Amino acid sequence: MSKLISKWNYPTTVRFGAGRIKELPDALAAVGIKRPLFVTDPGLAKLPVVASTLKILDDAKVPYGVFSEVKPNPVESNLTAGIAVFKKGKHDGVIAFGGGSALDLGKLIAFQAGQTRPVWDFEDIGDWWTRANSDAIAPIIAVPTTAGTGSEVGRAGVITNEETHTKKVIFHPKLLPAIVIADPELSVGMPGFITAGTGMDALAHCLEAYCAPGYHPMADGIAVEGIRLVFENLPRAFANGKDLVARAHMMSAAAMGAAAFQKGLGAIHSLSHPIGALYDTHHGMTNAVFMPYVLAFNREAIEDRIARLAAYCGIKGGFDGFAKAIIKLRKELKVPHALPGLIKGLDMDKKRKALIADMAVVDPTAGGNPVKLTKKAALTLLENAIAGSV
Repeated sequence: MSKLISKWNYPTTVRFGAGRIKELPDALAAVGIKRPLFVTDPGLAKLPVVASTLKILDDAKVPYGVFSEVKPNPVESNLTAGIAVFKKGKHDGVIAFGGGSALDLGKLIAFQAGQTRPVWDFEDIGDWWTRANSDAIAPIIAVPTTAGTGSEVGRAGVITNEETHTKKVIFHPKLLPAIVIADPELSVGMPGFITAGTGMDALAHCLEAYCAPGYHPMADGIAVEGIRLVFENLPRAFANGKDLVARAHMMSAAAMGAAAFQKGLGAIHSLSHPIGALYDTHHGMTNAVFMPYVLAFNREAIEDRIARLAAYCGIKGGFDGFAKAIIKLRKELKVPHALPGLIKGLDMDKKRKALIADMAVVDPTAGGNPVKLTKKAALTLLENAIAGSV
């Protein structure tokens, strides 16, 4: 593990390596947080990993509050409740601790607590972010405990509008955490389902960023190496959750995916977002289900690009070989091949399918798909994912 210790300043300062959670008090001092709100999810809040982290704060005599009312797909009521706790406790910053849900909500609490406009006014559309009062945004320390979303190095947070059942991306440059503590030891206790789902989320981020149209060789390079790391290390982390080297590489891949997808995402996410909003499914696992269907749909536009990627990853057979490798990886990780395996008792009528297709084509990620995502195409992809027909 000694070779897997480093300090990164791209895209933000990342204190990476096993055991670095002990530096949390120092990280807080470095960004001027004296009274943090510790934001995590209700499941993690009950586990020893949170207790041991809070003890680090106790031993350093850092006063803090805890908020854990975070749904797997965070909603506005979670944000409202978190802001109330932040203000009541007179907190001056946030420690966002956990998987993507806790990281996103923690970041949004720090962002929104000082704003006077509703959070929806800051959706990632055009220059809407300039509406925010930048001076009122509290500093953020991010501590990921999963290896998937990469929200720890992102400038956005995802939240579901409970009235419209749509996921919204809220963007502002200062949503990027000031310091990240990426300690693979914190991910050792992840159950297999979460290891698989979060890992496939990282893969989806890297793969869609790489395939997105446009010129961004830095993002492409990061994405390609992230994909290689996932193929080599996710099966190992899934088979042996205590494999710290595999966990470390997956934590890297997750951050790389989020750094790369500034180039764009695509139909995997466009379809996954409405499914998650309507059925409350695990985001990464939903991405994993849709992945081969979208890959096949995009073939004409990305075949040469995927052939180069396959060669870099040591996968023979060009596009077909890569597509087979995705199917093989999903089987190893026990990812359902079709949506009915993910959503028990799934019975989707034409009206619901049409709603999902409508939501998919207007999702912010749809524009990054290498083949234009029309409603007809979204319906076809949805039907394929339900039937399991690649």
